[in-house]
Amino acid sequence: MNCSEFTSKIKRSSSSIATNIAEGTSRNTNKDKAHFLTISYSSAMETLNHLIISKDLNYMSEIEYVESREKIEKICNQINSLKKYYLSKE
Repeated sequence: MNCSEFTSKIKRSSSSIATNIAEGTSRNTNKDKAHFLTISYSSAMETLNHLIISKDLNYMSEIEYVESREKIEKICNQINSLKKYYLSKE
């Protein structure tokens, strides 16, 4: 796989994070909202996996990788916090 293919995969999986959060907020029950946050978290993990492979293939620098990973980890923590909130209100 070449660099542009990984760029496309990263764009697709990262946009899916926000898309699933947005779709989940329109749901009526907190359980449904939490479900879409789980899907969003999975998209974040997919994005992280693409970043790891990209770094291993030298498509990105160590600095770019670390900065991106830190952002993904922060997003994951926020998703988990929101999911816990919704589930506590169920």
